[in-house]
Parts: sequence; C-alpha cells; structure tokens
Amino acid sequence: MKQWFHRLLAYALVTGASFIALGNHDCFASGVTVITHGFELGGTFPSWISEMADQIRSHPSFPGTNFTDYRITVTYNNGYGITWSRVNGGPPSVTDSGEIIVELDWSQLSGDVFDSYASTSAVAWPVTWALLQTNLIPEMNGHALVEGPIHLIGHSRGGSLMSEVSRLLGTNSIWVDHLTTLDPYPLNNDGNTDFPATVVDAPVRTYSNVLFADNYWQNLGAGYLLGDPDGEPVSGAYVRGLTSLSGGYNNDHENVHLWYYGTVDNTTPASDGSASITSAERQSWWVSDEQKGTNAGFAYSLIGGGNRLSNDQPLGPGYPAISSGFNQWWDFGAGASKNRTALSSNNGQWPNIIKLNVTGTNVVTPGDSVAARFYYQYAGVASNVNCQVYFDGGFNPYGSNSLLNNRYALTNTGTGSVHIVNVSLSTSNTPPGTYAVYAMISDPGHARYLYAPERVQVLPGQQQPSLELAALSPSQLEIGVNGASGQTVLLQESTDLRNWLPFATNTLSAGRWIHTNNTPFSAQFFRALIYP
Repeated sequence: MKQWFHRLLAYALVTGASFIALGNHDCFASGVTVITHGFELGGTFPSWISEMADQIRSHPSFPGTNFTDYRITVTYNNGYGITWSRVNGGPPSVTDSGEIIVELDWSQLSGDVFDSYASTSAVAWPVTWALLQTNLIPEMNGHALVEGPIHLIGHSRGGSLMSEVSRLLGTNSIWVDHLTTLDPYPLNNDGNTDFPATVVDAPVRTYSNVLFADNYWQNLGAGYLLGDPDGEPVSGAYVRGLTSLSGGYNNDHENVHLWYYGTVDNTTPASDGSASITSAERQSWWVSDEQKGTNAGFAYSLIGGGNRLSNDQPLGPGYPAISSGFNQWWDFGAGASKNRTALSSNNGQWPNIIKLNVTGTNVVTPGDSVAARFYYQYAGVASNVNCQVYFDGGFNPYGSNSLLNNRYALTNTGTGSVHIVNVSLSTSNTPPGTYAVYAMISDPGHARYLYAPERVQVLPGQQQPSLELAALSPSQLEIGVNGASGQTVLLQESTDLRNWLPFATNTLSAGRWIHTNNTPFSAQFFRALIYP
C-alpha cells in the first residue's frame, strides 16, 4: 500500500498629473490562506506545507513583515476532533499584514482508505465548521477565519478536500476568493478506480461561489502502483498542464506541489524541506512567459497581485488564458460563459464583498473624490445590509490604523444575483499619506472584508507659502518659509521684480523651513513658490 499511494504602487508622479489605476498590480491584500496535503501514511504531517507557509511571508509582494500561522488538525475517534495551535507569527490583532496562514493537517485520516469517515467528502465538514466558528481560536477575539478573503490550496486528495470545502462554504453563502488544486486526485472518483481502497472522495469541481480558480496537473507519472499517479484538469479553472518535471522529488506527482512552491519562493536554489529547485528546474519547469516561476502559480493570489483578468496564454495560442479561471457565472469582467458548477443550495446567511477596485484617479489632494466600485451578494434575513469603506494605513482590518470613510445601506440581492455599487470616497478629512482601501460588509451576525488591490495617495493640500525675513548680519539673511507639511517650496531672488532666479528648494517636513542666505545683499527681493 505504501508503494501504491503517493506522499503527498510604485508611483510615478509628474507635474500636474495623477496615476490612474487600471490594473490590479498595486497593493496586496490580507486574507486567509489554507494549505493542505494529500495521502499521508502513518499520520506524518509533510514538511513542505510549513515551508510554503513560512515562505509566503518572504514573497516580494507580501504586504508587511509578519503574519499569523495556525495549524488546524483534524482527527477521528468516534467523532471528529479539531485542535489548533499557532506555530509561527503573532496573533492577528498585532500583525502588520493581517495575513493568516492555516496549515491544515488531516494526516491521521488521509492514509486510511478503507473507512468512509476518511473520505474527503466527510472530512470537509469539520474543516468547514472550523473555518466558520467565531470561538474556535480565542485570540481571534470573536472573529471567524472566513471573514477575510479565502485562498484554498490542496495537493492530490487535498485538492478534492479543498474543492469540497469550497462547495460547503458556498452552501453557507461564503464566497471563496481563490481555489488552487495541485495535481488533484480524488480516490475512486472522477474516473479513478483505486482498488483495494474503498473510500470515495469528493469530485473536484469549480463551484459558482469561487471567484478565481487555477489548476496545475501532470499526466507524466509512473502510475498509482508505483506511488506516482497522474492528476487531472479541472473545468472552470485556469488549467496549466505541466509537461517537464524532471528533478526535484524524482516523482512527478510530488513535483507538482514543488512547482507551486517555486512560485512562492523565487530564490535559487529553493528547498521545501524535502526537495529542491535548482537552476536546472528553474530553466525547464516554467515557460518563458512565466519568468522561471515569478510570473506563475502564487503570482495570481491576492498577495501575488497578478492580473487574473489577463488574456495572456502562457503556453501559447490554443492553450488556456489566465482569465479562463475567473468566475463567469456572473460577469465580473471576464464575460459570462457559465464556467462554474452550480451549488445545490445556498442559505444566504453571510454577506459578501466579492470584488473591490479603485476605478479612477488614486493620487489626490484633500477634498478630491476617489471613485471605487464593489460587487456584493447577500440573501440573509435582514432587509438591508451595511457596508463600510475604510482608508487603512496598513493592511490589517483588525488593527488600529483604519479611518472610516463612508457607510452604505445595501439591499438584499438574493442568492441568484450579484449587485454592483459605484461609490465616491471623499478625502476632505483624510490626512496626507498613502492608504489601502477596504470594505467591510455586515449584518447583525456576520461580517466580511476585502481590500482593493489599488492604494490611494493623498498629497498635501496646496497652501501658498509665506515668508518671514530677518537680517542676521550685513551679509547674512534668515528666510523663514511657512507652508503645508510635505509641500515642496522653491525660493527665488530678484533685484528688479522682473527677473527671478531660483536659489534653493526644500520639502517642508513640519510646515516651516528656515533658510540662511549667505550672499551679500543690498536691494534684493525674495519669493516662495510651490514646486513643481
């Protein structure tokens, strides 16, 4: 049996011009990332999951320096048991990124292929329950893991498990931002016949509550009898077939999660604790468009910030485009081809902000408005649901850097509809600075939040500078300049009030600048201008 089964913004500011945010490559949002494994004999938790979780913090686009890393363990003893521990980072309330990683350990169950309680269909129930609870993790202070945007990542049988969790979340009216399946292999389902195993796993599907899905798979394996089975493509996802996986684990099935690890950890060599990606794998495993892994896989997570609506076809004409994995059950910008599997039910209880963008100029001065658009769904018992939009100095909605910008009362959409709302965000009372923008939608019992991928920069307001002159000596003059903090001021001098020559510039750090002019003066005039 052991031989048969596998182990599993940068801103460019120009005089008089503002940056117009059109893509989604600028800011990288916080949320909840769940990573899990497949078949594991003997209850051994695979090290690659912890390595992947640790490396997310080091990704070039990670929005901060620290995160929260929980391990949630599912066991069975005449009933399912759920335990949790924080294995890295601090509590969510104190991190600067707001990002929560969940290492999902079901290894005690995943190697049991003869009992129905170990089916991914069965295990998905306690996992979903854990994600929905507000009191599972006391240090989360009454918040549920599903409040943030969710990224589910699963390898092999774990792909089946994460797909089924996404379905169950959908029946509980939770939208999943991102589903990633790595060489998914459901036992005795989707065309697999895995005698003598009797367990039947859940099928791997992309359901209508999943915003973006990607699937990485291979059919190069030596076969299930040698512990190297082939995965499968997944309809409705961006499907990336892997055709060159020599090296690494020397096992094509295991190399799929190593391939994905290489898109999280962009260094060379990169080790997931059990196998390494060397320069040889960097060269052969990714096509040129994927830039040796930096423009693939994890790049399309919210943290990675890649453009999920891109029509780019990494493998070339005739192969899937990135946008093929975007939800087209409703039109979110990728069309409406119904590329999802319908949910069997939806209780409508949770409100959802599904997609949020800053749609207009995002470099403004106080008093200017910022245009934004969000998509939401709610079908709960309340006739109205509340939405609050915040400007955030960080990326953690549980922190203390948020400034409430506006509130909106939203109508009930029902489960068969998604509504679009265009809003205008005022900056009249917003201090100068650079802000992330997030929306929180809530009814009396539930709340969810989502950050926009574009940041907003509020520049100092235009304030005409004023001068104060004081003679220190016959050859030395002190020029005091008063203006708005953060404003750049140009000093000019003239002897005839017609011809002006610049002689100093400075950016005011505290609203006042004192410049000492050592040039001898007689009849001399000075003025200060806002620069540029």
